[in-house]
Amino acid sequence: MHIHILGICGAFMGGIAALAKQAGHTVTGCDANVYPPMSTQLETQGIVLTEGFSPDQIALEPDVFVVGNVVSRGNPLMEAILDRGLPYVSGPQWLAENVLRDKWTLAVAGTHGKTTTSAMLAWILEDAALNPGFLIGGVPQNFGVSARLTDSPFFVVEADEYDTAFFDKRSKFVHYRPRTAVLNNLEFDHADIFPDLAAIETQFHHLVRTVPGNGLIVANGREDSLQRVLARGCWTPVETFGAAQGWTLGAAGAVAFREEYQGMLNWDLQGEHNRMNALAAIAAARHAGVPAQLGIEALGRFRNVKRRMEVRGSVGGVTVYDDFAHHPTAIATTLAGLRNKVGGARILAVLEPRSNTMKLGVMKDALPGSLKDADRVFCHSANLGWDAAAALSPLGDKASTHDDLAQLVGAIAAAARPGDHILIMSNGGFGGIHEKLLKALAA
Repeated sequence: MHIHILGICGAFMGGIAALAKQAGHTVTGCDANVYPPMSTQLETQGIVLTEGFSPDQIALEPDVFVVGNVVSRGNPLMEAILDRGLPYVSGPQWLAENVLRDKWTLAVAGTHGKTTTSAMLAWILEDAALNPGFLIGGVPQNFGVSARLTDSPFFVVEADEYDTAFFDKRSKFVHYRPRTAVLNNLEFDHADIFPDLAAIETQFHHLVRTVPGNGLIVANGREDSLQRVLARGCWTPVETFGAAQGWTLGAAGAVAFREEYQGMLNWDLQGEHNRMNALAAIAAARHAGVPAQLGIEALGRFRNVKRRMEVRGSVGGVTVYDDFAHHPTAIATTLAGLRNKVGGARILAVLEPRSNTMKLGVMKDALPGSLKDADRVFCHSANLGWDAAAALSPLGDKASTHDDLAQLVGAIAAAARPGDHILIMSNGGFGGIHEKLLKALAA
C-alpha cells in the first residue's frame, strides 16, 4: 500500500509514517514546515517529503491519503482530494485499522504525563522481554525512537484527547479500543476546541465506553474529574493509584498495592508527577503480565524522555534544562521537581506560552502561582493575544517579559551566575533558544 500523509512532520503523524514504513508500506508525505529533526528522521527511513500542500501531489496516486489534524478545509491539497473523491482517512483511524486491530493495546490518556508514562510502560514491557510496539509523542531515551512496530501482541500508544481531524471531531483516543487504559489525570486544556472541562470529561467517557469487560482501567485516585467520568458508567475493573485503596508510593520508595508491599523503587527522577506516572505504568504493565516487582526494578533503569527535564548543557557552573511543560499544572510540578533536586540553588524559569490554550490566555491567571518555585522568571511574550507583563505582575520584579528572542537570551545570560539552574519550558522548538543561551553563557 502507498500512503501519502498530510501533516507528516508532527510528532504523531511522523510516528504513523515510521510505523507504516516498518510494516512494508510505501510512505510519502507533506507538511508546511519540513525541517529537522523530524524531516531528517523521516528521510533516513526512506520517506520522501514534499514542502507545502500543493494539489499536484495528487499525481503521486497513493492508495489512500492519511490526513493529520493540522489540515483544515481550504487546504489546497485537501480540496483537490475532496473534489476528485479520492480515498482519505485520519491518522488515528489508519493506526487503529492497520496496526492496533489484532494487538493488546495499552493506551495512556491524561492532560499531563502521557508521554512519560507511555515511555515508562513501554520500557517495563521491553525489560520483561515482551518486545512491545509503541507510538509515543516524544523520544524515550531507552529506545531512541518515538515509534516501533514489532510482532509482539502488545502495543503502547500515547492516547491524546485532541481532536482527530477536520472531518472527525472526536478525540484521537476513541479510535484505539484499548484493553488496558490509563487515565493519568484530567484538567481543562485545549481551549481552542473544548469549551469547558465537562466537554473533555465527555470525551474521556467515550474512551471508557470502549474498554472491554476483561480489560483494566488504571485511574488516578486523586482526581475528582476522573471520578465523575467513571460515575457516568463503567463496565471494566478499575485500579486506582495515588490513593490508599490502590497503588501507592511512599516517600522512601516503597510501592504498595492495596496496602500490600510490592517492592522498592530506586531511581533518579524527581517530582510527585513522576511518582504518579510510575504507579500508573507499574499497574498497567502488571495487567499485561509483568509482576509488579519486575516493573519496579525496570523503572530503576528508565532513562526518561527527551525534553523532560533534559540537561542541554552546563557552562560556567550554570546548568540549562529543556522541558515540555506548557500548562500551569505541568509548569508547577516540573519546577517543584527541580526545586527538590537543587535545594536552595537559584532557578531561572524561562517560559514560552506557545500552546493554543496558552496563546488564548485562558490559563494566564494561573501562571504566577505555577511559577512560585522559581527565583527569576523570563517570558517570551511574542504573538500572544494577552498582556504577559500584566499577567505576571503578581511576581513583582522577579519576572520580566521579552518580545524579542535575542533580547530574551541576553537578559537571561546577564542574570545568570555560577550555581544557577535555568529551566526552559515550551512545547515547541522555542527558536533554538537552548543553544543560543549556552553560547551566550560561554561568551
